[in-house]
Amino acid sequence: MNMTMGAARALLTVEDLHTYYGEAHILQGISLTVGEREVVTLIGRNGAGKTTTLRSIMGVARPSQGRIRFGNDEIAGLGPHEVARRGIAWIPEERRVLPNLTVYDNLRLAMLGAGVRDDQDKLVAEVFEFFPRLKERLEYRGRFLSGGEQQMLAIARGLVARPKLMLVDEPTEGLAPILVQNLTAILGEISRRGSTILLVEQNLEVALTLSSRLYVVDQGRIQFSGTPDELRREPAIQQRFLGV
Repeated sequence: MNMTMGAARALLTVEDLHTYYGEAHILQGISLTVGEREVVTLIGRNGAGKTTTLRSIMGVARPSQGRIRFGNDEIAGLGPHEVARRGIAWIPEERRVLPNLTVYDNLRLAMLGAGVRDDQDKLVAEVFEFFPRLKERLEYRGRFLSGGEQQMLAIARGLVARPKLMLVDEPTEGLAPILVQNLTAILGEISRRGSTILLVEQNLEVALTLSSRLYVVDQGRIQFSGTPDELRREPAIQQRFLGV
C-alpha cells in the first residue's frame, strides 16, 4: 500500500478519523492527505464511509477522534460555516441548488455567503467559461434546470466562492453517460487551472481519469492508497472493494 503524497505540499491532512452516527461506528481510523493542485478521489461502494469523510471534514458530522489540519489550522470540531470561511467549499451529492432563485442569483448568493465582494462579474464570467450552458440559462430558476444543469450550477456555486479546496461528492451520480463524459472533462479543466479537489466518486473510470491519487474506502477504513496506474495494476483490490 502506497501512502505517499508525492511532491505536492499538503493542503489537507486527516489523521486517524473516527466518526459515529449514533452507535454506528462509520469512520474507523481514516487517514489521508490532499496536496495543493491535486485531485484526490475517495472511491468505494455505497456505505463505505466516503461521504461521511467529507461531512466530517466540513464539520457537518462531528468526529469523536482524530485530527484534521487545513494548511496550518486544526479544523476538527469546527462548524460548517467556520470551515467554509477558511476556504473549503462543499458540493454535496444532493446539489442543494436554490429552486426559486435564478442561476445568476444562486451564484451571487454563493459569493455573498463566502464573503466575496469584489470582481463578482469577473468570477461569474470565469465560471461560464467552464459551463457555457449556465450562461444560456442565466435567468432560469433552479427548479427548471435539468439534473445535469443543476449539477453544473452546484459546482459553479463552489467555484465562485474562491475556495482553496473543493469537496465534491458524487458529481456524476444519476447522470446520462454523455453528461458524465462532459462533466468529467469540465472537472479536469478546473483541475488544470489550479483548483484542489477532494472527490467522492463511484465511477471507476471517472476516478481514474481525474485523479492524481486515489483512496479505496471500505467499512470506514482506507484499504488502498496509490496512483491511478497503481490501482489499475491491482485487479484483486478492484474486485474485492469496488466490485469490478
